[in-house]
Amino acid sequence: MTQDTILKQTIIEELGLRDLPREKKEKMLVKMTEVVLKRIYLETVESLSDADREELGKLLDKKAEPEKVEGFLKSKFEDYDGFVKKIVDDFKNEMKESMTQLENSKS
Repeated sequence: MTQDTILKQTIIEELGLRDLPREKKEKMLVKMTEVVLKRIYLETVESLSDADREELGKLLDKKAEPEKVEGFLKSKFEDYDGFVKKIVDDFKNEMKESMTQLENSKS
């Protein structure tokens, strides 16, 4: 099972999306993934120095392989994987809180 599949299953379980129709579940996962990726990008860029932002921009403009971009980012952050994990966890917690508020408002 890939890490992406595990992440999607975790999101489905933690947010209580298990009972949704498959098509709706997939649409929600795509949208959530887009939001998480945007957050990771924005928080990463905000955390880099101006020179590092410029270097990242050059890598992206050249359409460098994802492994090269990831290697660059890992060299600029003490614990880039932990940095990304925190962003994902924060997003999941926000979604859980929103789901709870939505359920409570229906009562």
